[in-house]
Amino acid sequence: MARLFHVPLSPFCRKVRLSLAEKKVEVELVEEKYWEQDPDFMRRNPAGKVPVLRLDGVMMAESAAICEYIEETRPDPALMPKDAVARQEVRRLVSWFDDKFHHEVTSKLLYERVNKKVMGHGYPDSSNVKAGAKAIKYHLDYMTWLLDHRRWLAGDVMTLADFAAAAHLSALDYISDVDWNRSDVVKDWYAKIKSRPAFRSILADQVPGFPPPKHYNDLDF
Repeated sequence: MARLFHVPLSPFCRKVRLSLAEKKVEVELVEEKYWEQDPDFMRRNPAGKVPVLRLDGVMMAESAAICEYIEETRPDPALMPKDAVARQEVRRLVSWFDDKFHHEVTSKLLYERVNKKVMGHGYPDSSNVKAGAKAIKYHLDYMTWLLDHRRWLAGDVMTLADFAAAAHLSALDYISDVDWNRSDVVKDWYAKIKSRPAFRSILADQVPGFPPPKHYNDLDF
């Protein structure tokens, strides 16, 4: 069985979990306190980051590389289009959420509110929290624009771009940092993706000291 070293609220880990689940790959989840830099974990990934996946006898790191490996070795159901231009758009949006959205929103909200406490790094920086709360509005508006022109974020079919976005938003939703009333089209998109069987284990996550809001597990939120 595959083994994934992860942190429950890490959007990068969640993206990998969603990819594995969508392709029906059974995986053992091993929660890893990567910030403690355990020697065994550092041997698995000298970068000291999660996710780290053991699959097919191979130990691999970096969520983008992991998801590409999963797609190449398990192409059905496809999370990447066959057309080169369409694949480029998926990769662009995955990078958008894992880079720009993460830097401007996730790191300012989730990391300040949760990670600092869990890691014992002190209290949230209010200026970062305010910046993240402001930036997420822009990103939700951009998603609205995309979904006004497309059925899914990158086109007419669900792709890895949708999983990347849902991974970040679901982690933020766990701490009630997403204003779903800002955009009906984004809320409807999230409801669709949230109802997929691949999302079940994500919705079952529990972080000690941080109970999820009541709507977190509600498929009709």
